[in-house]
Amino acid sequence: MQDDIDRPSLTPGQLLARGVSRALRSHGFVSVEELVPTSGLRVDVMALGPKGEVWIVECKSSRADFQSDHKWRGYLEWCDRFFWAVGSDFPAELLPPDTGLIIADAYDAEIVRMGPEGRLAPVRRKVMVQKFARHAAMRAQAARDPGFITAF
Repeated sequence: MQDDIDRPSLTPGQLLARGVSRALRSHGFVSVEELVPTSGLRVDVMALGPKGEVWIVECKSSRADFQSDHKWRGYLEWCDRFFWAVGSDFPAELLPPDTGLIIADAYDAEIVRMGPEGRLAPVRRKVMVQKFARHAAMRAQAARDPGFITAF
């Protein structure tokens, strides 16, 4: 049976995010997409680990997509580990070597290089876990009730 993730309405980055989320689930992480940690930033995937770990994954579908991203360093203070997720044909040598690397497609992903750990302060971790929970709850409610307004 053909999976619905190939529908034309999903962008290449969203397809990568889907594969990343599936792979992270196999490592015990749950994830949400397009979470806003603070005004002006929106991460592609935020994952919450079984011990409260917070990982951020930025999905880049092309060289131009990566080169136009000037905000990624701002994500580092909002997670314990940071990763790039790219397709197998992406020129990975462009990515900073001191960041994590995930090779992904629409169906799965593999962690190739673990991002260095930078533990969040307890107060910031609490804020991020609360943002994660609220974001996930709003997405779940919107899926059950398409007329639900998610902005407030």
